[in-house]
Amino acid sequence: MPRPLFLALALFLAACLGTVAPARAADGTAGISMAEYAALAAQGGVAPPGATGMSPGANDAAGEPAPSVAAAQPAALPPQPDSDVFGARLFTGAFSRPGAAAFNASHVIGTGDRIHLRIWNGYNADVVLTVDAAGNVVLPEAGPLRLQGVTNGALQETVAAALRRVFAQRVSVYASLAAAQPVRVYVTGAVARPGLYDGTSGDSVLRYLDQAGGIDLDRGSFLDVTVRRDGRVLAVLNLYDFLLRGDLPLRQLDNGDVIVVAPRQHTVRVSGLAENANRFEFPGDAITLDDLAALARPLPAATHVRVVRNTGTVRNVDYVAIGAATGLTLADGDEVEYTADKRPGTITVRVEGEHAGAQEFVLPYGSRLGDLLARIAFTPQSDVDSLQLFRLSVKARQKLLLGTALHSLESSVLTARSATPEEAQVRKAEAALVLQWVERARRIEPTGQALIARSASRDQLLLENGDILRVPVKDGLVIVNGEVLFPNAVAFDASMQVEDYIGQAGGYTQNGDAARVVVAHRDGSFSDGRRDGTVRAGDEILVLPRVDMKTRQFAKDVFQILYQIAIAAKVVLGL
Repeated sequence: MPRPLFLALALFLAACLGTVAPARAADGTAGISMAEYAALAAQGGVAPPGATGMSPGANDAAGEPAPSVAAAQPAALPPQPDSDVFGARLFTGAFSRPGAAAFNASHVIGTGDRIHLRIWNGYNADVVLTVDAAGNVVLPEAGPLRLQGVTNGALQETVAAALRRVFAQRVSVYASLAAAQPVRVYVTGAVARPGLYDGTSGDSVLRYLDQAGGIDLDRGSFLDVTVRRDGRVLAVLNLYDFLLRGDLPLRQLDNGDVIVVAPRQHTVRVSGLAENANRFEFPGDAITLDDLAALARPLPAATHVRVVRNTGTVRNVDYVAIGAATGLTLADGDEVEYTADKRPGTITVRVEGEHAGAQEFVLPYGSRLGDLLARIAFTPQSDVDSLQLFRLSVKARQKLLLGTALHSLESSVLTARSATPEEAQVRKAEAALVLQWVERARRIEPTGQALIARSASRDQLLLENGDILRVPVKDGLVIVNGEVLFPNAVAFDASMQVEDYIGQAGGYTQNGDAARVVVAHRDGSFSDGRRDGTVRAGDEILVLPRVDMKTRQFAKDVFQILYQIAIAAKVVLGL
């Protein structure tokens, strides 16, 4: 096809289609848009989508690598916080960021490296010399000097010795490595974006892997990263050594080197009481529990290990003490959980509020509330009759019950049927409103308060680790909250009823429901403000919102959840 006709066709396609979203290629790379394709065609250089550079050795007239079709290297893929693979957060783009070049003493000088040479005291020179294809630089007044193969640590001595044969001893010489050789390195195998990437001979393998998006967490190996040159293996890296101990062998790369990430080998998943609760890779057919522990690092509290065997549909379980598990072997797909199979010797209980004693109490396991109360130094302002106990297990139970009620409401809304198209439209709008409210309700955190103040056997209640006992202060205030005009704290007055306090807060809002008022007492109990108007000092009055829904069943469910949230979290959640 003639070139003008080809250009016209490309521009026509770009104008018709515009810039489309990048297509995802088979290797996970982003494709180019039709507009980009037309622009490349107009320049006479159409490259395949996702290309990151030219072939190795394609140099321009000046001897520098030809410019890549993509002007900048692609950004590294974001980390995958949900992945349980050990090392999932290694490649986040930090290694591929440009920075100041740092050369170690073992760096071997090669073609393309630049040497900064300074001469003073009788002869002045300040030049940058580039190592040519023969491995030489041309020194002022001294001629060619071969530096190919000389280490960076020996550079100063080598250059100074060559110039001493020409200049007097009083002439000062200083030589340093100014820039490493620019190279292009292939990265392939199980990485996110295989391709050809720019860098320098002094860059680490991690930089090139990072530019390629890192190791593919679903299929790549962290144990077998190979560096090849001209078909032979230069090095095999185990990135677990870097992750666990910071060991990373330095390997100087050359133009055209290939970094290959091998397929992932066998894996075992670790959970429970371990510093590194992740999925680990191991070579061979099996790994011992001792070797796995060196990777997972179980916590001191772990006493036993549970091994779920990958035996198909039937799951076999081994449960042994860690000390007796020496020599236990694990196979591909097994799951290991470190647990603490012993009673705690002590528990910690925190005491907050109005008291004059310690804030934290360490008690023997099995202690009761009476034992704790005997050690608390109450003050005259302590409201001992309204003690509040907050417990994590109660909080979790309240959260579970709330989630079950919300899930039931959500299912009812999504499966409701309509008899007419008009009713369907009404239910659609109503369902959207309810679903938004359900999402807000799921974010409510219950307080976990247990009612203990009125129990006759209160002192015999067993304490749990992490309990919080709060001693209220006799402040003489009543909190009015919810659907009132001016939520506020009102001074307690024994002659006032619930309606009087609501009036002090400005009365009901237009969305307030006068028939649904909850009075939350400080001791954890509740009463219906419509039936019992009695208010005590320290109470909280919660005015619930009106629920206007077309479906009675939905309205009933919402009413129940509103009460549940008010009791469990002391929160009024408007619809």
